Amino acid sequence: MDVVTVTVVFAAAGSMIGLALAWISVRLPGSRPRSGAHWPLRLSAFALAAAAIGAWAGLSQASVSATLLTAILGWMLLQIAVVDAEHFWLPDELTLPLAAAGLGAALLPGGTGLLNAAIGAAMGFAALWLLAFAYRRLRGRDGLGGGDPFLLAAGGAWVGWIGLPTVLLWSAAAGLSLVLARALMKKPLAGDDRLAFGVFLAVGIWMTWLFGPLGL
Repeated sequence: MDVVTVTVVFAAAGSMIGLALAWISVRLPGSRPRSGAHWPLRLSAFALAAAAIGAWAGLSQASVSATLLTAILGWMLLQIAVVDAEHFWLPDELTLPLAAAGLGAALLPGGTGLLNAAIGAAMGFAALWLLAFAYRRLRGRDGLGGGDPFLLAAGGAWVGWIGLPTVLLWSAAAGLSLVLARALMKKPLAGDDRLAFGVFLAVGIWMTWLFGPLGL
């Protein structure tokens, strides 16, 4: 299939998948029920976002199989980012399947290889777990959510250990962009404000998957 056909097919598929993601997002254990009045907007937003991810995957990849992998990653990250933004919570029901999918993708032709993916997952988890542990010991309170190490581990499974610094760089850039936008809107963040870091990690994983580690 040509690029235009693939892009249209994956955009259409994404719109349908987005509706399913919207339904799942409010039925995870611990999620808050949503008013029926919000459903049309929620469904539309998920459908449009998932369609855009499908189209982006179609335009950025050279084969149907690579497009499918990219779209799957994007749709899973979309679900994770929305749940974290709404609840400051990264459930294992979302992060562990993402990690498993990354390890599976590593085994496919052209993948990063299982060893590379496994090292990436281990290093990703260790990096944020140790950072959270050190912050808790120094400040006496949590600085990262318990699901963030699992999400970076999943990211490491997809992009390999060599992609982890780029994931964190993109994540930091996304977080700083939000801080700057809030400052420009005269709504600066206070020291005790919470940020859904999983959203920024999702951006970092997606951008690293699409464009590769910086400098390579």
